[in-house]
Amino acid sequence: MKAFFVFSGQGAQNVGMGRDLYESSAEARRCFDAADSALGYRLSEVIFNGPEEKLTSSLYCQVAIYTMSCAAYEAFRAGFPAVTPVACAGLSLGEYAALYAGGAFDFETGLRLLSRRAELMDRACAAHPGGMASVLGGDAAVIAEVCKEADIDVANYNSPGQIVISGVREKLERAVAKLKARGMRKIFVLNVAGAFHSRLMSEAGEGLAGVLEAETTIVLPRVPVYHNFTAAPAASVEELKRNLAAQVAGSVRWESCLRRAVAEGADTVIEFGPGNVLTGLARRTVPELQLININSAEALVAANL
Repeated sequence: MKAFFVFSGQGAQNVGMGRDLYESSAEARRCFDAADSALGYRLSEVIFNGPEEKLTSSLYCQVAIYTMSCAAYEAFRAGFPAVTPVACAGLSLGEYAALYAGGAFDFETGLRLLSRRAELMDRACAAHPGGMASVLGGDAAVIAEVCKEADIDVANYNSPGQIVISGVREKLERAVAKLKARGMRKIFVLNVAGAFHSRLMSEAGEGLAGVLEAETTIVLPRVPVYHNFTAAPAASVEELKRNLAAQVAGSVRWESCLRRAVAEGADTVIEFGPGNVLTGLARRTVPELQLININSAEALVAANL
């Protein structure tokens, strides 16, 4: 097996996620306990008991998904120490869990960086309201052209036939109308707090760049980590930091990350964290891949590797 380890992004969260891992795995429990200690409040209480509105807010959601994803990864690593990845990647905030798994920083460092990222993005959402929409089955070139005409951005290239667009709500609505006029009927406005991965997040990206510049405990990962912004590993710590900062307002090139991993020999995708969005995207992109989800204690037993 040549595994590509991938880590969940925002939207995959659910109240109660990881509780069974906490109860069944000492390695997973350490992640939840470390998060509670580092953040100064009981994040585990929010994750396990909600309320849902609190867990869904960016301030809690990003660190919650990171913590649960790292817990799932650590539980898996304890059970299957021989399974090592050819590369790692994570969708948006999932990139931080991927960097943790790759050895770029310790758990607490990733948690603190992600907490600051969430604060900066939340501030940008309040200052620059916007929205996002998922376009299914459309031509990527046409979508990019319409986004340019409407003065909005392509946020995610997720898989063949799934692209997410992002920007000021009025401009987003005009873009959706233009795309429908050009034959794209399956377009869904997303229930999100703002225009993530668009120019409206530029201030957040700039703020994060300052935070990253002050951070001295990041190293190049020992396992290649494909960045959302470039779909490639960074060649230096400086580039790694630039990629993390640019990712906030830049396009997520998830399909390219997956295809690069396959080109490097990956034949299995193992998704860590809540939900199964990334294995679904992998199924639509490279159908012959073996797909495994590690999102619960039951899934860990079922993996049977």
